[in-house]
Amino acid sequence: MTKPIEEAPESGAATPVSPTADKTDMATAARKSAGKAVWMGTAVGIGSAAIVAALLYANKKRG
Repeated sequence: MTKPIEEAPESGAATPVSPTADKTDMATAARKSAGKAVWMGTAVGIGSAAIVAALLYANKKRG
């Protein structure tokens, strides 16, 4: 035998108030996370450039 499927209560607490409000919230979250990604990419790029410069300097012949 199978269990009967329980339906969600009809209070409406789990559904968003309006679809446009949900899209706006998702767009705002995307903008915030994109800003963090740009800063992280910038930091990684600067760090990589510093490592390359240090390696090139270390391999120079002194004389």
